[in-house]
Amino acid sequence: METNSDKIERIRELVGILDRAARVYEQEDREIMSNFEYDALYDELVRLEKETGFVLANSPTQRAGYEVLSELPKERHESPMLSLDKTKEVGALADFLGEHEGMLSWKMDGLTIVLTYRDGELVKAVTRGNGEIGEVITNNAKVFKNIPLRIAYKGEMVLRGEAVIRYSDFEEINARIEKDEDRYKNPRNLCSGTVRQLNNEITAQRSVYCFPFTLISMDGQPGFATRVEQMEYLRELGFSPVEYMIVNSENIAETVRVFAAKIETNDFPSDGLVLCYNDIAYGNSLGRTAKFPRDAIAFKWKDETRTTTLREIEWSPSRTGLLNPVAIFDPVELEGTTVKRASVHNVSILEELALGPGDQIDVYKANMIIPQIADNHTRSGNTVSEEAFDAAFQGGENTCDASAKRVRSCNVFVTNTCPVCGGATEVRMLNEAKALYCTNPACTAKKVRSYEHFVQRDAMNIEGLSEATLEKLIGLGLVHEPADLFKLSAHREVLTQTEGFGERSFDNLLAACEKARTAAMPKFLYSLGIPGIGLANAKLICREMDYDWDRIVSATAEEISSISRLGDVLAGNFTEYMADEENRRRIANLLEVITFEAPEQVQTTAITGKTFVITGSVEHFPNRDAVKEYIEARGGKVAGSVSAKTDYLINNDTTSNSTKNKKAKELGIPIISEEDFLKLSE
Repeated sequence: METNSDKIERIRELVGILDRAARVYEQEDREIMSNFEYDALYDELVRLEKETGFVLANSPTQRAGYEVLSELPKERHESPMLSLDKTKEVGALADFLGEHEGMLSWKMDGLTIVLTYRDGELVKAVTRGNGEIGEVITNNAKVFKNIPLRIAYKGEMVLRGEAVIRYSDFEEINARIEKDEDRYKNPRNLCSGTVRQLNNEITAQRSVYCFPFTLISMDGQPGFATRVEQMEYLRELGFSPVEYMIVNSENIAETVRVFAAKIETNDFPSDGLVLCYNDIAYGNSLGRTAKFPRDAIAFKWKDETRTTTLREIEWSPSRTGLLNPVAIFDPVELEGTTVKRASVHNVSILEELALGPGDQIDVYKANMIIPQIADNHTRSGNTVSEEAFDAAFQGGENTCDASAKRVRSCNVFVTNTCPVCGGATEVRMLNEAKALYCTNPACTAKKVRSYEHFVQRDAMNIEGLSEATLEKLIGLGLVHEPADLFKLSAHREVLTQTEGFGERSFDNLLAACEKARTAAMPKFLYSLGIPGIGLANAKLICREMDYDWDRIVSATAEEISSISRLGDVLAGNFTEYMADEENRRRIANLLEVITFEAPEQVQTTAITGKTFVITGSVEHFPNRDAVKEYIEARGGKVAGSVSAKTDYLINNDTTSNSTKNKKAKELGIPIISEEDFLKLSE
């Protein structure tokens, strides 16, 4: 017999399947299942949600228009949220437990959130803030990936959890950001900014997860005796509690080692463990100090350090010309693996550590994952003393061009020439730290990275053009700009005699380039690599400009920023790129060798040019995204919130007192059902 837990697990599976099908369809213009299959799975999901009362925030049955707030309101917590006392000694954990049983769990590295459910509905989410006052982020919590919007428990329930962003999602998000200075330093910083966004559409795009770690209160219910009972009850309701293990003073050391062994493959960031007494009543009886509760303690990994010899600094290039310093040292064993490289991050850290060849350095793995340099014992790398250099810098002697933020460095590893192209380098100030840049616009490293973007599947989709192949084409002087990729037939003799190429490889490459000559305009626009203009935004721009390329390249910042979901920053990036003479020249050359596919024909109906907001459940479409596609295919627009620019609000419950209905009534905007909408669009 199928249990409630089985049904909840099936709900999670269905949400994942349907979400992937929707993303593939929307982002790659292909289908992985038929409409019949999608509808059958969607109907199964609806049935299971009704039977269990469990609805995930990212369920396709719940996708709503996004909302933008003017500010995040503040709220005082009912009781202060104290920090935990900390230790790096496993023995201290055993002493803490004594004769008592404990629950050991991950200390997730994100943002603590307090969730409140009332009558089975998520009604409030508040950040930890300063421990006494937090920010209300309910709007954003409703688009987290794994928390339920509705649960079976109908009383009031308050719980705490940690909101985090996975390493894999963090790397993917950073990879889409053009400018090095705009990239996020770590998943925690990204999560903190994401959870506190005023526009929850941005939150939804960044895949935030929330893992409950304690149940604060439940009204009308007997209290739980143990922490484990709390966690398992939350699991039964459909939450994803933080991973935990039961421990005592005898097995605590081994259990810590079990957690440590998982760190290398763990996709969620953590910065230690948390140990609390399993017996809730006993833990509560201990009270708290002025700073810490006495029922729990945090365990921070004791960094294993090794002393080794620094050999060199390797400069790793990026597409923007930023050269990232990487320390190369004699191999050492750390946390069970051999380590011989560590990122130094920037020139300022090179100077702070005074790194020089042959120096004796201490290295460790931050949070047992990322190799770092802890200290430099010999400090030979700065050409003058730090005091003298700082004095000179303060006096202005080391300032070359304040307007361009160019400065000097005193470290011997800072090179005057790019290790890739041999061009000149310069040190610039980047987010209050010094960074080394290659100034050569024709640098091969820059070119390879930009070409990789140009040929990828979501862009021009030239199959077989790997990084190695691109390096060969550029190195042989056959490709100087993107348009040259479509002129390779003139170089058959050279390429077929190049190592790694042959007649067959060359013909396959020509065929792939020939196939890519006909491109969808949004993919071509995305391929240009304009900062912040992903494929989705490229589609919006093309649609708004009626697929008129001349209108697109000459669009003003005001025209771009007025497009739904685009703002002033992206508009500035777009118009700055299009105004650059070299960019326009490259685009013109590309347009001589490619042609645009005919855009999808928009059906002209009564909804053409009208702006709609969609809310509530739908009956004639599989989900609200399908309604949006239907509207856009007929020349209409869909917005996330009701404003004076809205023409119609679609809501099958036309008489409800929802926020959107109230706003529409205030502005005199018609509220229509699906039936009315379909009649209007005929």
